[in-house]
Amino acid sequence: MIKHFIIAIMVLLSVPVMAQGEDSVAEQIRFGYLSYETALAAMPEYEGVLQQMNTLREAYEKELQRAEDEFNRKYEDFLEGQKDYPRTILLKRQTELQDMMQRNLQFKQQGKQDLAEAERKAMAPLRVRLNEAIATIARQHHLALVINTDANACPFIEPSMGIDLSGEVKEALQK
Repeated sequence: MIKHFIIAIMVLLSVPVMAQGEDSVAEQIRFGYLSYETALAAMPEYEGVLQQMNTLREAYEKELQRAEDEFNRKYEDFLEGQKDYPRTILLKRQTELQDMMQRNLQFKQQGKQDLAEAERKAMAPLRVRLNEAIATIARQHHLALVINTDANACPFIEPSMGIDLSGEVKEALQK
């Protein structure tokens, strides 16, 4: 996805270059760049969201640990008494243990999904605010686009052709 985006940008940016020559490249192409994740982490509200997510994650982990302890306790009881149980009770207990294990696995998977959704919802207002700040600053500089440098998506940027917006965005987010 990122490769396609970068290729599309390069194609679009090369058209004016071919048409007008290399002398006017800096005048034609104006873009900004920053690390989106670094800017997000610089927001004052970011720590609060992280704390909220840690609290929620801990609650899920405690419940999962409680369920695992309960399963282990029942499993140990089953192992200790299995030689004394009649066949019907033995099968019933095995079924109960299998059901409990399945519920625990479903809870763990659902918990991961719930945590991811909670994080997405908690971060959404921060991302909206960050996107608005980036857009405002980009418009002030009359930029065509802003490149996210995270994940080494853009290993080289010619400083004379681009503007590092990191400082301005961080400053705008502190207000």
